[in-house]
Amino acid sequence: MSEISLDHVMNSLKRKSYKIFKSDVKPYNLNIVGIRSNTTIPNSFDDFITVFWKFKGCWSFIVYQATTDPGLYWLQHPMNPLGTAVMKPGQYPGSYKVGIHRGYKALEQIGDITVIRDYIIDDAIHYDSGREETGIFSINIHRAKLNGRSINVDKWSAGCQVFADSAEFSQFIAMCEESATHWGNSFTYTLIEESDLG
Repeated sequence: MSEISLDHVMNSLKRKSYKIFKSDVKPYNLNIVGIRSNTTIPNSFDDFITVFWKFKGCWSFIVYQATTDPGLYWLQHPMNPLGTAVMKPGQYPGSYKVGIHRGYKALEQIGDITVIRDYIIDDAIHYDSGREETGIFSINIHRAKLNGRSINVDKWSAGCQVFADSAEFSQFIAMCEESATHWGNSFTYTLIEESDLG
């Protein structure tokens, strides 16, 4: 994936008529946007989660390495008989809050999202299975291992959006906590594809 810029991401959202949070009267009015790479090879942190906000007329923009796809283990051992959950690209207003994932602070799903059920048991991700579900599936936004950077997704994601680096995730969740004090504990998550960047 080529270098990601704020302009690329914002233009992609505008083309899709997605909401961009621009009010800058208080800090950390966060836009959280995942970018899924074009590859269908699982088990790599080859996607990105971007966070940007405007304050006193100036934009801040941060890019984190992540996965927006389930790891190979869960593709081959689905939790759900209908298939492994793969988040469908889209904008999901108010779908997350600062909550708990397996005992630590993370963004917890509280609103409906749509997933594609990959029911083909192999070593690839199938985004076009045609089997979709909308609801609350505990598709959280969290980190991989407790300390350091993870290389392989493995069991870290069964459909969740997962940060590769624990320190980067700590920075992210601290920003979300600060945001919640100013704007309320409700976050919109948007997932786009690399091809959307144009």
